[in-house]
Amino acid sequence: MRERAGMNAPQAADQLGTNRTGISNIEAGRFGVSAERVRSLARIYECADQAYVDALAAMAEERGKGWWEEYRGTITRGALDLAELEHHARSLRSVQIMHMPGLLQTEDYAKAVLSTAAPAPSPVELRRRLSFRMRRRDVLDKKDGLTCMFLIHEAAMRMEFGGPKVTRHQLEYVLEASERSNITVRAVPFSAGGFPNAGTSTKYAAGPVPQLDTIHLDVANGNALLDTETHLANHRFILDHTEKLSLDPKATRDFLRAIAQEL
Repeated sequence: MRERAGMNAPQAADQLGTNRTGISNIEAGRFGVSAERVRSLARIYECADQAYVDALAAMAEERGKGWWEEYRGTITRGALDLAELEHHARSLRSVQIMHMPGLLQTEDYAKAVLSTAAPAPSPVELRRRLSFRMRRRDVLDKKDGLTCMFLIHEAAMRMEFGGPKVTRHQLEYVLEASERSNITVRAVPFSAGGFPNAGTSTKYAAGPVPQLDTIHLDVANGNALLDTETHLANHRFILDHTEKLSLDPKATRDFLRAIAQEL
């Protein structure tokens, strides 16, 4: 907001009655900020987008700790960020290339996937990571009805993590989940050919306003979160394009059944 208003930090500090360090600490997230302070800054910066200001103020008022905090110090920060992102999202849309979506994984399938980590997790670490992944699934049962669209590539459907029996059960679980009113599953078959960003699984989490949307990427060293306007626009294009290539929900269910019967 400050940059769009053409105002530098000292000017903003003078308007707010603080110093440049105070503005820097707020913007860097070193200090917490109250909803009242958010609204004061928005007035100083002449932000006319009231929905955006209200969403930011609501974030500032939130002080509760989520269930993921139980795992802090034992689970990677990226995994904690992902759980928090899913919790706050109004809707989710993802493209999965090599694994089934984490939110739709069965316990046996998730255990098989997590066991492939390098270095191999100890039994205790594996149980902790598995417990965390299963807890993440609860977001699909939220009262406010989180809506999700999962675009799943055929490669992910055919990868036999845990062997044929586990994979078949996993496909059946996804089929069952696809019947839920808040979940849409669409397959991207091999015959669809290439599409943008085909090598990376992507999750787009919609916030209360578009400016607070966030992208989550699975990368080689963990997770990456992106939220700039350019990244958001590019990944909306990627998801829109991939969705056009995918089978519709009914054809997807037939596709899943056919693959499961082959196992």
